[in-house]
Amino acid sequence: MGRERQTVQEPLIEYAEKCGWKRVKPDDAQQLRRGLSGRFFYEVLEERLLHLNSAILNEQRTTDVMQRLSRLRPSIEGNREALQWLQGKMSVYVEEESRERNVRLIDFDDPDRKKNVYHITDEWYQRSDDGVRVSRADVVFLINGIPIAIIETKSAFAHDGLYSAIEQIRRYHEQTPELFALAQIFVVTQLFSFFYGVTWNTDRRSLFNWKDVVSGDFEQRVSSFFDQERLLRTLQTYIVFLTKEDALTKVILRQHQTRAIEKVIDRVQDKEKRRALIWHTQGSGKTLTMITIANQLLRTSEEEKPLVLMLIDRLELEQQLHGTLEGSGITSYEKVGSREELEQVLSRDQRGLVVCMIHKFSDLTIDKERVKQYKRKVIVLIDEAHRSTGGAMGTELMAILPDAYYIGFTGTPIDKISKGKGTFKTFGVDDDRGFLDKYSIGESITDGTTVSLHYSLATSDLLVDKETLEREFLRKLEQENVQDIGQINAILDHAVVLKEFMKGHDRVTKVAKFVAAHFKEHVEPMGFKAFLVAVDREACVKYRKALLAYLPEEDVEVVYSSSNEDKGDLKTYAHSAAKEREIRRNFIKRDKDPKILIVTEKLLTGYDAPVLYCMYLDKPVGGHALLQSIARVNRPYEDEFGQAKPCGYIVDFVGIFDKLERALAFDSDFVNTVIDNIETLKARFKQMMDKEKTQEYLSYARPLKTGTHKDIEDIAQYFIDDPERQETFLEFYRDLQSLFNIIAPDSFLEPYLDDYKALSSLYQVLRERIQGEDNIARKELTEKTRQLLHAYADSTTITDPDIIQELDQEQLAAIKRQYAPTALNLFDLRKTIKRVTESREEYEPHLRSIGERADDVIRQFQDRQESTKDALRELVEQAERIIDAEEARRQLGEDVDINTFAIYLELKRDLATVTPEQAIAINEIIKQYPDYEWDSLQEKTLRSKLYGVTISFFGMVKSVGEPVGEPLRLASKILKLKRIYKK
Repeated sequence: MGRERQTVQEPLIEYAEKCGWKRVKPDDAQQLRRGLSGRFFYEVLEERLLHLNSAILNEQRTTDVMQRLSRLRPSIEGNREALQWLQGKMSVYVEEESRERNVRLIDFDDPDRKKNVYHITDEWYQRSDDGVRVSRADVVFLINGIPIAIIETKSAFAHDGLYSAIEQIRRYHEQTPELFALAQIFVVTQLFSFFYGVTWNTDRRSLFNWKDVVSGDFEQRVSSFFDQERLLRTLQTYIVFLTKEDALTKVILRQHQTRAIEKVIDRVQDKEKRRALIWHTQGSGKTLTMITIANQLLRTSEEEKPLVLMLIDRLELEQQLHGTLEGSGITSYEKVGSREELEQVLSRDQRGLVVCMIHKFSDLTIDKERVKQYKRKVIVLIDEAHRSTGGAMGTELMAILPDAYYIGFTGTPIDKISKGKGTFKTFGVDDDRGFLDKYSIGESITDGTTVSLHYSLATSDLLVDKETLEREFLRKLEQENVQDIGQINAILDHAVVLKEFMKGHDRVTKVAKFVAAHFKEHVEPMGFKAFLVAVDREACVKYRKALLAYLPEEDVEVVYSSSNEDKGDLKTYAHSAAKEREIRRNFIKRDKDPKILIVTEKLLTGYDAPVLYCMYLDKPVGGHALLQSIARVNRPYEDEFGQAKPCGYIVDFVGIFDKLERALAFDSDFVNTVIDNIETLKARFKQMMDKEKTQEYLSYARPLKTGTHKDIEDIAQYFIDDPERQETFLEFYRDLQSLFNIIAPDSFLEPYLDDYKALSSLYQVLRERIQGEDNIARKELTEKTRQLLHAYADSTTITDPDIIQELDQEQLAAIKRQYAPTALNLFDLRKTIKRVTESREEYEPHLRSIGERADDVIRQFQDRQESTKDALRELVEQAERIIDAEEARRQLGEDVDINTFAIYLELKRDLATVTPEQAIAINEIIKQYPDYEWDSLQEKTLRSKLYGVTISFFGMVKSVGEPVGEPLRLASKILKLKRIYKK
């Protein structure tokens, strides 16, 4: 705790103070909150409410607002309401005016930082509403007395500090959700790493690295992230609640999204430049970026409000857009259902948001001069711009609205960059590079926004004939410049020979057998799911039937668009809208069926299922449709144990990836960033295993198979001697395991299996024995690695005859008698202390300081600040404190409550003669002042009473004049004890 505060927490607070945040000491903050259960600074919020709402609020209404805030449910639903309060969307009834009036908690127009009050405090203890649990946030940022951001700091020297910090944030959500009733953002930082997310969403894929302008500059990261103007924009605009598949979720827009939004907002103020292209890769949140832009453009007075046209080019995308708009709480917009309705919108002075299919602009009979007569600003936001505005359709649109601003959004422009036409020509004319903002595939992978993609070709007997593929698909794809999946289907409808081969009974049977075996060996052990993309609807049905010969029926489902004219199997296997929704909802859940979804067109765009890892591609696809299809598997995913999806994987049964540059028809530099052959991963795995450093690791790992206590000591000493060496190996193994997880099972791995097993065992030993982590096999070793180690079990369950399983005086005495204590003794004792303190500190708060001190000792030892002997002596002292506490608890009996017990232990450390009766008496005194933690008068009176009691312990008589030091110190220690309140 000491290093953490010194190296991270205090510098963070210092840098925040430099940029205008006023520090409030923990004791003062607790007073302002009126106790540990308080959720905000009462007096600060009251003053700001009256100041910002002088024409609306009186004292009574202000009290009512604060009561409503203090009673918000500590849940994601309550937190959404809290954000609505912060954004000024909640109201009170003003009787004098007989109407509701919105209340402002924050002034969002505060460039000089004078209209709001900005506070920072640390050591924020939050008590749960039931009074049982207390959690401690390291740092809290508040605006106008309301907590906005919760910060969890870890020492820059702590192993897996960020992982530990995230786990703490998750635990706080479970144990004391009241801490996050109002707070909207959380940050976990370890000095060199700075990750942020939103409260009520602790999924690892929703946690993002704050990219610094100056690499490695912690002060710059703090000052830029907590810049008041930026934070106000985030609260007002960049936090969004979405309803997805009937579940409420919360997201924060990432830096590439906010950057694009701000550029677009600036562009539509420019009177000369009226076009822009936002080129953000698939899976990077373009739709949400577009919606947020629309929302921000409309945040103005009715007179200045523009007409915002949001255009899409496919019915399925329109439905998805409506779902996203309504899921994000935007209900005030118009859906244009016909050309006639569109003509009415354009022919009158309509403002606000209008959603429309772009094809409704074709053959539009409208008086263009009448459209031009209105002095409104028109902004046209076009989704999938690479295919929406080509040819006559784009020309007609721009002829009707020649003075509009046109903002195009695309994952990939339609043509080769070098040709400089198509999307670039339409939208990029006002920017030298052809786009206003770009977020590349490489950036998204680095940021963790998406995962990398890899592919392998099916065996030659399953691949489509090359000549047929060339003649009936690839050549036509190039000639007709086809991009859309509908256009591709039209080509395939004429590819008679190709489709006949692909849907042949023998081939379908062979492919299904391959898919079933591959899924069971490669995908299912990882806990992920798969798509099978068939050439058409008939093929979907054939694969559904064929797969049931190898897989349980509940594992496989099929989804395609149905028609009233469907007969036979096409009608039988079609689903109702309700059933399809159920399938879609269940597929995104790891523990629900189905595991394999067979599709041909539906769900290849706009459907996000992060658990989807593998795509079995048995449909010729090209251009943007290919990118959109394979992007289904590029979403990051992490399970509850921290196991992350290593990549997206495509098995190609067509041969498209053998001709990737022709299939995509983009610039080769771009194509090379899209996807890698699985062979490159095998080459990388071989390279890692053949390194000289790996051989050094193996010299320590191989003896573990017949491992003895001495072997473990030697290994421990080797890595303890050099913490950097230890961390380097751990990182090396994690990368190696990620490659193994993708490749296995494969005969390529056969020569490496024994060495990989040994390295896996070494990793497990280091993490569990040296770093004191529990359940590493379940949390960090993948299912494929665990299966491999099953036969190697003797090396993963090495036991030390001297390992400390329980704490007792006999064990500690044995350690003290050792002539030369080992580092392994040190780590084993720390692990036992950690297990005891973490399992009981929630109800026995005195254990928290013991656990924190044990961690500090280990850190000091690893940083060479303490010898093995001194560190072990200190840990033994901490262990003895636990044993003494347990013995004291037995002596006092169960009738003594936990607060009395904590008082007794604290006094016992200074006064060996203290009695249980004295502790009980002190506890009864404290009960008379229930609000002493925030009421300064009660605290002062109680302190005086405690001083009077403690002075008697020393045989002294309380006298007029200066207080006696030791009794006063004891009284202060008692006041600082965190009490447990049970209702």
